[in-house]
Amino acid sequence: MAQPLAKPRVEDMGGFASPLGVAISQADAEIMTMVGDAVRTRRLRLAYQPVVTSRNPSRVAFYEGLIRVEEPNGRIIPAGDFMGAVENQELGREIDCAALEFGMATLARQPQLRISVNMSARSIGYGRWMTVLKRGLDRDPTVGERLILEITESSAMLVPELVVTFMSEVQRRGVAFALDDFGAGFTAIRYFKDFFFDILKIDGQFIRGIDRDPDNQALTRALLSIGKHFEMFTVAENVETPAEAECLRAMGVDCQQGFLYGAPTVKPIWTDPDRKSA
Repeated sequence: MAQPLAKPRVEDMGGFASPLGVAISQADAEIMTMVGDAVRTRRLRLAYQPVVTSRNPSRVAFYEGLIRVEEPNGRIIPAGDFMGAVENQELGREIDCAALEFGMATLARQPQLRISVNMSARSIGYGRWMTVLKRGLDRDPTVGERLILEITESSAMLVPELVVTFMSEVQRRGVAFALDDFGAGFTAIRYFKDFFFDILKIDGQFIRGIDRDPDNQALTRALLSIGKHFEMFTVAENVETPAEAECLRAMGVDCQQGFLYGAPTVKPIWTDPDRKSA
Protein backbone atom coordinates (compact mmCIF):
# COMPACT_ATOMS: atom_id res chain seq x y z
CA MET A 1 0.00 0.00 0.00
CA ALA A 2 1.34 3.45 -0.91
CA GLN A 3 2.72 5.67 1.87
CA PRO A 4 0.99 9.01 2.58
CA LEU A 5 2.31 11.98 0.62
CA ALA A 6 4.45 14.40 2.61
CA LYS A 7 2.58 17.34 4.10
CA PRO A 8 3.48 20.72 2.56
CA ARG A 9 5.81 22.85 4.67
CA VAL A 10 5.23 26.50 5.42
CA GLU A 11 8.43 28.53 5.01
CA ASP A 12 9.63 30.53 7.98
CA MET A 13 9.82 33.83 6.08
CA GLY A 14 6.41 35.35 5.62
CA GLY A 15 4.47 32.20 6.51
CA PHE A 16 3.89 31.33 2.85
CA ALA A 17 3.84 27.78 1.57
CA SER A 18 6.65 26.87 -0.81
CA PRO A 19 5.77 26.35 -4.50
CA LEU A 20 6.32 22.61 -4.05
CA GLY A 21 4.12 22.59 -0.97
CA VAL A 22 1.35 24.42 -2.82
CA ALA A 23 1.58 21.96 -5.72
CA ILE A 24 1.35 18.97 -3.38
CA SER A 25 -1.59 20.50 -1.52
CA GLN A 26 -3.44 21.18 -4.77
CA ALA A 27 -2.73 17.68 -6.03
CA ASP A 28 -4.05 16.19 -2.78
CA ALA A 29 -7.22 18.27 -3.04
CA GLU A 30 -7.81 17.12 -6.62
CA ILE A 31 -7.27 13.48 -5.63
CA MET A 32 -9.65 13.81 -2.68
CA THR A 33 -12.32 15.25 -4.98
CA MET A 34 -11.84 12.49 -7.56
CA VAL A 35 -11.99 9.69 -4.98
CA GLY A 36 -14.91 11.28 -3.15
CA ASP A 37 -16.91 11.43 -6.39
CA ALA A 38 -16.01 7.79 -7.14
CA VAL A 39 -17.16 6.65 -3.69
CA ARG A 40 -20.47 8.54 -3.96
CA THR A 41 -21.23 7.20 -7.44
CA ARG A 42 -19.89 3.69 -6.69
CA ARG A 43 -17.27 3.92 -9.44
CA LEU A 44 -14.98 1.57 -7.53
CA ARG A 45 -13.72 -1.85 -8.59
CA LEU A 46 -11.53 -4.63 -7.30
CA ALA A 47 -8.68 -5.71 -9.54
CA TYR A 48 -7.58 -9.29 -8.86
CA GLN A 49 -4.00 -10.53 -9.00
CA PRO A 50 -3.11 -14.23 -8.62
CA VAL A 51 -0.81 -15.51 -5.89
CA VAL A 52 0.62 -18.81 -7.14
CA THR A 53 2.46 -21.67 -5.46
CA SER A 54 6.21 -21.73 -6.03
CA ARG A 55 6.34 -25.46 -6.78
CA ASN A 56 3.50 -25.34 -9.29
CA PRO A 57 2.93 -21.79 -10.64
CA SER A 58 -0.09 -22.98 -12.61
CA ARG A 59 -1.89 -23.43 -9.26
CA VAL A 60 -3.39 -20.28 -7.75
CA ALA A 61 -3.37 -20.28 -3.95
CA PHE A 62 -5.51 -17.14 -3.71
CA TYR A 63 -6.18 -13.82 -5.40
CA GLU A 64 -5.44 -10.41 -3.94
CA GLY A 65 -8.25 -7.91 -4.49
CA LEU A 66 -6.83 -4.43 -5.08
CA ILE A 67 -9.12 -1.40 -5.01
CA ARG A 68 -9.39 0.73 -8.13
CA VAL A 69 -11.20 3.93 -9.10
CA GLU A 70 -13.00 3.95 -12.43
CA GLU A 71 -13.20 7.38 -14.06
CA PRO A 72 -16.37 8.36 -15.99
CA ASN A 73 -14.48 7.70 -19.25
CA GLY A 74 -13.76 4.15 -18.12
CA ARG A 75 -10.08 4.65 -17.26
CA ILE A 76 -8.99 2.52 -14.28
CA ILE A 77 -6.82 4.24 -11.68
CA PRO A 78 -4.68 2.07 -9.34
CA ALA A 79 -4.63 2.57 -5.58
CA GLY A 80 -1.05 3.80 -5.63
CA ASP A 81 -2.24 6.95 -7.37
CA PHE A 82 -4.69 7.96 -4.64
CA MET A 83 -4.37 5.98 -1.38
CA GLY A 84 -1.52 8.17 -0.09
CA ALA A 85 -3.81 11.20 -0.13
CA VAL A 86 -6.87 9.53 1.43
CA GLU A 87 -5.37 6.92 3.76
CA ASN A 88 -5.58 9.11 6.87
CA GLN A 89 -9.00 10.54 5.99
CA GLU A 90 -12.52 9.12 6.36
CA LEU A 91 -12.40 8.51 2.60
CA GLY A 92 -9.73 5.91 3.34
CA ARG A 93 -12.16 4.09 5.61
CA GLU A 94 -14.89 4.25 2.96
CA ILE A 95 -12.44 2.79 0.44
CA ASP A 96 -11.73 -0.05 2.89
CA CYS A 97 -15.48 -0.65 3.25
CA ALA A 98 -15.96 -0.85 -0.51
CA ALA A 99 -13.00 -3.22 -0.95
CA LEU A 100 -14.31 -5.53 1.77
CA GLU A 101 -17.85 -5.47 0.35
CA PHE A 102 -16.62 -6.35 -3.13
CA GLY A 103 -14.29 -9.07 -1.89
CA MET A 104 -16.87 -10.77 0.32
CA ALA A 105 -19.51 -10.58 -2.42
CA THR A 106 -17.12 -12.30 -4.84
CA LEU A 107 -16.38 -15.00 -2.28
CA ALA A 108 -20.09 -15.59 -1.79
CA ARG A 109 -20.61 -15.96 -5.56
CA GLN A 110 -17.47 -18.00 -6.22
CA PRO A 111 -17.17 -20.79 -3.59
CA GLN A 112 -13.97 -22.12 -5.19
CA LEU A 113 -11.99 -18.93 -4.51
CA ARG A 114 -9.84 -17.56 -1.71
CA ILE A 115 -9.38 -13.78 -1.80
CA SER A 116 -7.29 -11.33 0.19
CA VAL A 117 -8.45 -7.76 0.79
CA ASN A 118 -6.33 -4.87 2.06
CA MET A 119 -7.36 -2.98 5.17
CA SER A 120 -5.97 -0.30 7.44
CA ALA A 121 -5.77 -0.76 11.20
CA ARG A 122 -7.74 2.49 11.37
CA SER A 123 -10.75 0.65 9.95
CA ILE A 124 -10.98 -1.59 13.04
CA GLY A 125 -12.54 1.33 14.87
CA TYR A 126 -14.75 2.36 11.95
CA GLY A 127 -18.28 1.17 12.65
CA ARG A 128 -19.43 0.68 9.07
CA TRP A 129 -16.37 -1.41 8.16
CA MET A 130 -16.98 -3.70 11.13
CA THR A 131 -20.65 -3.97 10.15
CA VAL A 132 -19.70 -4.97 6.59
CA LEU A 133 -17.37 -7.65 7.95
CA LYS A 134 -19.88 -9.07 10.46
CA ARG A 135 -22.76 -9.14 7.97
CA GLY A 136 -20.66 -10.86 5.36
CA LEU A 137 -19.49 -13.53 7.80
CA ASP A 138 -22.99 -14.08 9.21
CA ARG A 139 -24.56 -14.33 5.75
CA ASP A 140 -22.27 -17.13 4.57
CA PRO A 141 -20.03 -18.92 7.11
CA THR A 142 -17.83 -20.32 4.31
CA VAL A 143 -16.77 -16.78 3.35
CA GLY A 144 -14.74 -16.39 6.54
CA GLU A 145 -12.81 -19.57 5.77
CA ARG A 146 -11.79 -18.15 2.40
CA LEU A 147 -11.19 -14.50 3.35
CA ILE A 148 -7.71 -13.12 4.00
CA LEU A 149 -7.28 -9.62 5.45
CA GLU A 150 -3.98 -7.93 4.58
CA ILE A 151 -2.47 -5.32 6.91
CA THR A 152 0.78 -3.53 6.15
CA GLU A 153 3.55 -3.35 8.71
CA SER A 154 3.17 0.42 9.03
CA SER A 155 -0.58 0.15 9.64
CA ALA A 156 -0.27 -2.70 12.15
CA MET A 157 2.12 -0.65 14.26
CA LEU A 158 -0.31 2.29 14.57
CA VAL A 159 -2.29 0.46 17.27
CA PRO A 160 -0.62 -2.95 17.79
CA GLU A 161 -2.63 -3.93 20.88
CA LEU A 162 -5.92 -3.22 19.07
CA VAL A 163 -4.76 -5.20 16.02
CA VAL A 164 -3.81 -8.20 18.18
CA THR A 165 -7.22 -8.23 19.89
CA PHE A 166 -9.11 -7.79 16.61
CA MET A 167 -7.17 -10.59 14.92
CA SER A 168 -7.82 -12.98 17.79
CA GLU A 169 -11.56 -12.36 17.62
CA VAL A 170 -11.91 -12.59 13.83
CA GLN A 171 -9.65 -15.62 13.41
CA ARG A 172 -12.25 -17.57 15.40
CA ARG A 173 -14.54 -17.02 12.41
CA GLY A 174 -12.00 -18.67 10.11
CA VAL A 175 -10.54 -15.45 8.67
CA ALA A 176 -6.80 -15.50 7.93
CA PHE A 177 -4.46 -12.52 8.22
CA ALA A 178 -1.49 -11.53 6.06
CA LEU A 179 1.26 -9.14 7.14
CA ASP A 180 1.90 -7.13 3.99
CA ASP A 181 5.18 -5.47 2.93
CA PHE A 182 7.15 -7.37 5.57
CA GLY A 183 10.68 -6.04 5.90
CA ALA A 184 9.76 -2.42 5.22
CA GLY A 185 11.07 -1.68 8.70
CA PHE A 186 8.07 -0.76 10.87
CA THR A 187 7.31 -3.86 12.93
CA ALA A 188 8.58 -3.76 16.51
CA ILE A 189 10.05 -7.17 17.30
CA ARG A 190 8.50 -7.13 20.79
CA TYR A 191 5.03 -7.19 19.20
CA PHE A 192 5.76 -9.64 16.41
CA LYS A 193 5.19 -12.84 18.37
CA ASP A 194 1.82 -11.53 19.59
CA PHE A 195 0.31 -10.80 16.17
CA PHE A 196 -0.27 -14.41 15.03
CA PHE A 197 -0.34 -13.60 11.32
CA ASP A 198 -1.08 -16.58 9.08
CA ILE A 199 0.72 -15.26 6.00
CA LEU A 200 3.92 -13.26 5.62
CA LYS A 201 4.29 -11.23 2.42
CA ILE A 202 7.91 -10.22 1.82
CA ASP A 203 8.31 -6.67 0.56
CA GLY A 204 9.16 -6.38 -3.13
CA GLN A 205 12.29 -4.31 -2.50
CA PHE A 206 14.04 -7.55 -1.45
CA ILE A 207 12.71 -9.54 -4.40
CA ARG A 208 13.74 -7.40 -7.37
CA GLY A 209 16.84 -8.91 -8.96
CA ILE A 210 17.22 -11.41 -6.11
CA ASP A 211 18.76 -13.99 -8.44
CA ARG A 212 21.84 -11.76 -8.90
CA ASP A 213 21.88 -9.80 -5.64
CA PRO A 214 23.58 -11.61 -2.71
CA ASP A 215 22.42 -8.94 -0.26
CA ASN A 216 18.75 -9.41 -1.18
CA GLN A 217 19.24 -13.17 -0.95
CA ALA A 218 20.64 -12.88 2.59
CA LEU A 219 17.89 -10.51 3.73
CA THR A 220 15.14 -12.63 2.20
CA ARG A 221 16.51 -15.76 3.87
CA ALA A 222 16.41 -13.92 7.20
CA LEU A 223 12.80 -12.87 6.65
CA LEU A 224 11.88 -16.39 5.58
CA SER A 225 13.43 -17.85 8.72
CA ILE A 226 11.22 -15.59 10.86
CA GLY A 227 8.15 -16.65 8.92
CA LYS A 228 8.94 -20.33 9.18
CA HIS A 229 9.73 -20.07 12.89
CA PHE A 230 6.27 -18.62 13.53
CA GLU A 231 4.67 -21.17 11.16
CA MET A 232 3.53 -18.55 8.66
CA PHE A 233 2.87 -19.15 4.99
CA THR A 234 5.35 -17.05 2.99
CA VAL A 235 4.67 -15.01 -0.16
CA ALA A 236 7.23 -13.10 -2.25
CA GLU A 237 5.83 -9.91 -3.77
CA ASN A 238 6.72 -8.19 -7.06
CA VAL A 239 8.14 -11.23 -8.86
CA GLU A 240 8.82 -10.21 -12.46
CA THR A 241 11.31 -12.62 -14.04
CA PRO A 242 11.69 -16.41 -14.32
CA ALA A 243 15.16 -16.11 -12.77
CA GLU A 244 13.73 -14.42 -9.68
CA ALA A 245 11.00 -17.04 -9.48
CA GLU A 246 13.44 -19.95 -9.64
CA CYS A 247 15.69 -18.39 -7.01
CA LEU A 248 12.72 -17.91 -4.66
CA ARG A 249 11.51 -21.46 -5.26
CA ALA A 250 14.94 -22.82 -4.38
CA MET A 251 14.98 -20.71 -1.21
CA GLY A 252 11.73 -22.28 -0.05
CA VAL A 253 9.24 -19.44 -0.54
CA ASP A 254 5.73 -20.95 -0.47
CA CYS A 255 4.02 -18.61 -2.93
CA GLN A 256 4.81 -15.84 -5.38
CA GLN A 257 2.95 -12.80 -6.68
CA GLY A 258 3.85 -10.38 -9.44
CA PHE A 259 3.56 -9.43 -13.09
CA LEU A 260 5.33 -12.64 -14.09
CA TYR A 261 2.12 -14.46 -13.17
CA GLY A 262 -0.41 -11.80 -14.09
CA ALA A 263 -1.20 -8.12 -13.64
CA PRO A 264 -4.17 -7.08 -11.49
CA THR A 265 -7.32 -7.09 -13.60
CA VAL A 266 -10.91 -5.96 -13.10
CA LYS A 267 -11.96 -8.77 -15.47
CA PRO A 268 -10.70 -11.92 -13.71
CA ILE A 269 -10.92 -15.39 -15.18
CA TRP A 270 -14.14 -16.36 -13.36
CA THR A 271 -16.07 -13.53 -15.07
CA ASP A 272 -15.34 -14.98 -18.51
CA PRO A 273 -17.78 -17.80 -19.34
CA ASP A 274 -15.47 -19.06 -22.11
CA ARG A 275 -12.58 -19.73 -19.70
CA LYS A 276 -12.33 -22.29 -16.91
CA SER A 277 -12.01 -20.85 -13.40
CA ALA A 278 -8.68 -21.33 -11.63
